[in-house]
Amino acid sequence: MAHPADQLVHRLRPAAGAARGALVLLHGRGTDENDLMALLDVLDPQHQLVGVTPRAPLQLPPGGHHWYRVARVGYPDPATFYATLLTLSAWLDQLPGLLGVPWPRTVLGGFSLGAVMAYTTGLARGRPRPAGIMALSGFIPTVEGLALDLESSRGLPVAIAHGSADPVIEVGFGRDARDRLSAAGLDVEYHEAPVAHHIDPRTLPELTVWLGRVLAGAGA
Repeated sequence: MAHPADQLVHRLRPAAGAARGALVLLHGRGTDENDLMALLDVLDPQHQLVGVTPRAPLQLPPGGHHWYRVARVGYPDPATFYATLLTLSAWLDQLPGLLGVPWPRTVLGGFSLGAVMAYTTGLARGRPRPAGIMALSGFIPTVEGLALDLESSRGLPVAIAHGSADPVIEVGFGRDARDRLSAAGLDVEYHEAPVAHHIDPRTLPELTVWLGRVLAGAGA
């Protein structure tokens, strides 16, 4: 039987010295583990963190790699979503031993559908809480049977960035996540810019500062 850590192809960017923490970035729809590698260097230019970018396990039309089948924006296809959630969760659970970085010092991030999976694996009932969540142009999914445990996530740092002109995942999803998580007592930092479905370079310095602050306050 395959080791869970081998179930997802991934790229690893080591820290320059002893790692202060880890940053996991989950790519968007139809790309792969290479897509967000450059973002690791932008967010962590001094290489203080171990960076990891896994490849989504599904290959679906129109091509590339996918976390689940898109039935309707905001509402993932349950069968493919839960299958991936099991695989991704098992893979993430192996990371502390693999990287030598404890889970409370690991930040989960993602773009688009990768942000959906970061929200889910970081907030679902029964999952361990990461140091923080960085959700770029994504949404908190609605899937039958999925239960998020926001009560035990009070104070968890969450950075949300979304484009007000996003035609793929409209900005209402980002605002809804901001409002919902803030109301539940999570520590939400929200950035909105007049851009489409991509990461606004102008928000990257603020996200870099956020990341440093989260790791500075995370448990040893």
